Amino acid sequence: MHALSHALHHEPSIRRRHRPRGWARHVAGLLTHRTVVASRMALERGSDTRLNRFAASAADAICERIRPTRPRMRTLIASPGGRLTWREVPAPPPPGPFGAVVHPIAVATCDLDRALVLGATPFPLPLRLGHECVAEVLLVGELVTRVRPGDRVVVPFQISCGSCSPCLAGYTGNCSGVPPIAMYGFGVGGGHWGGALSDELAVPYADAMLVGLPEGMDPAAAASVADNVCDGYRHVAPYLPAVLGRDPDAGVLIVAGVTRRPVFSASIPLYAGLVARALGARTVWLADTRSSIRDHASRLGLLPLHPKEIGRLGPSPLVIDASAHPRGLRLALSKAAPDGVCSSAGTLHVSARLPVGMMYGRNMTLHIARTHVSTLIPRVLELMAEGRLHPEAVTTAVASLEDARAVLHEHVIGDGTKTILTES
Repeated sequence: MHALSHALHHEPSIRRRHRPRGWARHVAGLLTHRTVVASRMALERGSDTRLNRFAASAADAICERIRPTRPRMRTLIASPGGRLTWREVPAPPPPGPFGAVVHPIAVATCDLDRALVLGATPFPLPLRLGHECVAEVLLVGELVTRVRPGDRVVVPFQISCGSCSPCLAGYTGNCSGVPPIAMYGFGVGGGHWGGALSDELAVPYADAMLVGLPEGMDPAAAASVADNVCDGYRHVAPYLPAVLGRDPDAGVLIVAGVTRRPVFSASIPLYAGLVARALGARTVWLADTRSSIRDHASRLGLLPLHPKEIGRLGPSPLVIDASAHPRGLRLALSKAAPDGVCSSAGTLHVSARLPVGMMYGRNMTLHIARTHVSTLIPRVLELMAEGRLHPEAVTTAVASLEDARAVLHEHVIGDGTKTILTES
């Protein structure tokens, strides 16, 4: 497995600087139809549970400020204006019978984090940042059987109970035991579960959620398995074996950034490319407007393209839309072969126009979805343990958690792809 450098390093040049939104622009951005749609989805079931949890968290914060009863810990807060601040807050209470408390030891940025910190998403700021991590287990509840204190584990970014009908079917991203879109690192929008850039993190369902890190695996290499690596995997693994069974020389096309200045990082398309190669694809194209991403793709053994060059390619039986933009989705659909599949990571846009006539005529399948990460983590870790998948090759910066503020500020305003923060 490739070794990760534990010194901060950057891509050769950073040409673009992203500008954060201040309080006024951030609040104005929340007063849009996009936020209404996101709120409606978050409250479509379990709204009482979500609101009660928010009220209980607020009451706990007030009580702990007036009469502290728990130890304090640090957590990194993202606020409008791109401000990142360490704040002292109460540590999580002792876990319930099915829960655990963990200490993050390697935390990765998500492709969405730049937009999140810039204030350009429907998730209200301020919030506790971070949702991809490997952690050490500190405490477990009395009914927890699969993990114990001292274990190193991957912590999925989604909250899932493991016992409801969706979880038992593998659809852990739609766990019915918690409100919709329950996840770490997204503040009130994700259900107020805390952030991975904290000294401690509460895990409500330890046996269902925590996945042991294979012996000898570098926590920094596996940190993004908690979300983005699995997201790249799920665009490829369900479809590629059948595609290659029909044609061993079939190519895979990945559409990443298509705008002049993409705000989302590009680790998911790069991870998808690595997974495709690991599972046997000989030809994998990756299209992105950023020269740095095209150069990175080339170093990974992928075939880089500018989106304007996609027209010269023939149709592909598997196309992955990781652009997070309606224009990228339409471009991906235009290159899907008859009876082909287009797997899309979706977008924060409310709607997108689809060429349904063409799709019908070609008998195409379009899959737009979130990942069911708890189900996929063991499969991805197995691929890594076998030496077939090296997600650390996508990492562009590694630094100490003590330097998180400065390092993440540079990540957010610059064009870094994947930043990993580890204990010194």
